[in-house]
Amino acid sequence: MEARSRSVEDIFEDFKGRRAGIIKALTTDVEDFYSQCDPEKENLCLYGLPSEQWEVNLPVEEVPPELPEPVLGINFARDGMQEKDWLSLVAVHSDTWLLALAFYFGARFGFDKTDRKRLFSMINELPTIFEVVAGGAKKPLKEKSSVSNNSGNKSKSITKVRVSETQGRLSKSLLQQPKDEEEVLEEQEQDDEDEHGETLCGACGENYGTDEFWICCDICEKWFHGKCVKITPARAEHIKQYKCPSCSNKRAR
Repeated sequence: MEARSRSVEDIFEDFKGRRAGIIKALTTDVEDFYSQCDPEKENLCLYGLPSEQWEVNLPVEEVPPELPEPVLGINFARDGMQEKDWLSLVAVHSDTWLLALAFYFGARFGFDKTDRKRLFSMINELPTIFEVVAGGAKKPLKEKSSVSNNSGNKSKSITKVRVSETQGRLSKSLLQQPKDEEEVLEEQEQDDEDEHGETLCGACGENYGTDEFWICCDICEKWFHGKCVKITPARAEHIKQYKCPSCSNKRAR
């Protein structure tokens, strides 16, 4: 991290970049990450880089190191447990490392109590790497942009649109209090936005955007930005069963 990065915002950007790189290693690049963590090699660490990239490498030789180091020996545990459990273990240790690194910079640049609290609050707004990898993020009920006002023209449900739930809530609201159709639809749209707002992309870990196309994996049921997994709405129309990169890369170990 360059010496100029002294503000809370600078350190938070560093945190986000490293976090994005690690999430990429444990999700979309998981096959490459798995192969690099050979148990026959020496102690290996997973490093997230500020550039949103990742690398598996040996720990630095300098003792003590200039910066806090990730956990050692992630490769030794690879073949001793289920792949999902191993990835979750790496994710937890990666969360710990990122927090240690962020607060190291905070101490180095003389953050006071207020700055430290603000930095942690910004970090805490993001889901942990473990939550992204383990699928703890709340999933949306439907892909809003894929549903038109004319139910006869709905595209096939690549994103598992739960129309029955939407209709149920709509009917219930009509029975409880007489409202005009426009008012009911406005309330329904607000409910959908609230539900989407808590949804996190399985690749980048960022929140749902109202104008963004999302797609759900039919295997692990995680949701992804179309751009993160390189799927367009047009291409999604021709996919009978979508598998995310992680599920597509899984094979018999």
